[in-house]
Amino acid sequence: MNQEEEKMLSCADCGTINCHKQESSYPKFCLTTHVDEVMLEESIACYKEEGIDRNIAIASAQIEGKYYGKLTRVEEIMAFARRIDAKKIGIACCVGLVSEAKLFTKILKINGFDPFMVVCKVGSRDKTEIGLKEEEKIRPGTFEPMCNPILQAKYLNKVETELNVIIGLCVGHDSQFMKYAKAPTTYLIVKDRVLGHNPAAALYLSGSYYKRMMTPNEY
Repeated sequence: MNQEEEKMLSCADCGTINCHKQESSYPKFCLTTHVDEVMLEESIACYKEEGIDRNIAIASAQIEGKYYGKLTRVEEIMAFARRIDAKKIGIACCVGLVSEAKLFTKILKINGFDPFMVVCKVGSRDKTEIGLKEEEKIRPGTFEPMCNPILQAKYLNKVETELNVIIGLCVGHDSQFMKYAKAPTTYLIVKDRVLGHNPAAALYLSGSYYKRMMTPNEY
């Protein structure tokens, strides 16, 4: 293997994951052994400097150490929020998961948090307004409001949330929300309507029911 080929390899090509336990050996192309020292030290400096990056890193590690395998994701989010002193919790949810989002909001209130929820259809503008063709709608010929993750982010920025939680935003819309949101953002539910919002199931079943994913496709 030449150096050019090695540069193209990543952790996906590793068979040891020695960075995790240091019980074996690193492959020749390992990102740990070939790390840019300046880049590494810059990242460590972020965690050491007083501020949100250090608070998040410490809080995350504390929760993992104390509650690993014990708390649900809902509980972990609340434990995390407390450790970074976040009381104002923004919720960016899909309109199709409003019931779940409202229940989460209720749980947050019971536990002393101040939640503020914004659904994806906020603003209620038709999809064709941004260039989508009528025939590309789910139901052509009807009013179909666009998802507006940028407005969701701007609303949560306006009320100065300290932590945001995504509940089921579509692929891509979640990316836009995270791009424009000012507060740190985490997930509660990742949307997958086919698999009951359990996208990992597609990976577990890629050798059987979803074998089609193992061949090139043109979705």
